[in-house]
Amino acid sequence: MDTQNNRSLGELFAELSRDTARLVRKELELAQVEIGAIASTLARRAVFVGIGAVLCLAGTMSLVATATLGAIAMGLSALAASALVTLVVFAVGGVLVWWGVAALRASTLVPKETIQTLKDAGDIFRAPAAHEGQLAHAVATAPARRM
Repeated sequence: MDTQNNRSLGELFAELSRDTARLVRKELELAQVEIGAIASTLARRAVFVGIGAVLCLAGTMSLVATATLGAIAMGLSALAASALVTLVVFAVGGVLVWWGVAALRASTLVPKETIQTLKDAGDIFRAPAAHEGQLAHAVATAPARRM
């Protein structure tokens, strides 16, 4: 005998409730995993921004240092030596900052898989019941509840 057709309406709603709770738990787990991955990616990319910013600061400090030591070390005037070193440090720092910011802009902060599965689940609940006839038959043929 088919037990699917002999279940009461209460049993069907209990199963629906269990399945819905399980779906919500799994969606929350998926959201946690996705948000963790997003946070990890953002942290790695923010490191490039930080390193670039530190190098830009070092470039500013090197401006002062090269102004005094440039003429001695390279045989150039203090202005030429200072400009050369400062431009190299700023260029490296600027490239790192640009690279980090571009990577951050390209990142998505939205948990796409979670949103898609929630949309799919919502579509299931909003769609006309394909098995409406089966549900009506199950309710009509369910044994009467004994009190």
